[in-house]
Amino acid sequence: MRALKEFARGIGLYWRGVRTWSADPTLMAIGLLPGLLTMALFVGLFVALGWGLDGATGWIADRAVGAESDLHGIVQFVAGLALIGAWLLLLVYAFVTVTSVVGQPFFERISHRVDSRLGPVPQAPAWPWWRNAARGVGEGARLLLLTAPLSVGLFLLGLIPVVGTAVAWTLGLLFGGWFVALEFTAIPFERRGMVLADRRRILRVRRARTLGFGAMAFVMSAVPPLAILAMPSAVAGGTMLARLAIDEAAEGASPGSAA
Repeated sequence: MRALKEFARGIGLYWRGVRTWSADPTLMAIGLLPGLLTMALFVGLFVALGWGLDGATGWIADRAVGAESDLHGIVQFVAGLALIGAWLLLLVYAFVTVTSVVGQPFFERISHRVDSRLGPVPQAPAWPWWRNAARGVGEGARLLLLTAPLSVGLFLLGLIPVVGTAVAWTLGLLFGGWFVALEFTAIPFERRGMVLADRRRILRVRRARTLGFGAMAFVMSAVPPLAILAMPSAVAGGTMLARLAIDEAAEGASPGSAA
């Protein structure tokens, strides 16, 4: 029950980020620019999936049951669901990572503004911009390398009719949520001199809350028109998530004990 409450709390943090639009619409509008710059590329990748989906799933069905089998259509449909689910995990995380790198200066401003409303903000380490960008690319690549085998595993699991497909999509949402949550909380952690290992350690203790936030951000980022709007909102919500987790960790408080 406590885990469900924390999961719902994480979803609430995402929507608190959405409400930041009304508090500072000009700043949040600036945050749309990176998504607009990268969206064309990822829409193209999504269209490419649709273009080749019938051929790929037909080939899988042919090998699984034979082209003349009465089960051919069912197997092809199940394979399509499995392939789309696996592709979405890779595509959404890649979009979030690339957009975060491209829009780092914009998202830094949004995050700092939100962070400062929650209390004193520490002075960020005086690292040159290229070092921050290089670290962001490196961390994003490391996490992307993890999502690739996960996507393959989820695709294979999704080939199991009904139960396997449902489980694969659920796990894809949770895995994808975890990875995008790590990405959207990067800036406030880096402002405090913390790297990916620190984010994972602190957020892992608050896994249910982090997954609630990340799952909501993942869903919003999976729909091309909404993804552009979701980015600045998720940066704001991720800053709230990170700030709460960091404060709890500093005070030695357990997840859910803070108001």
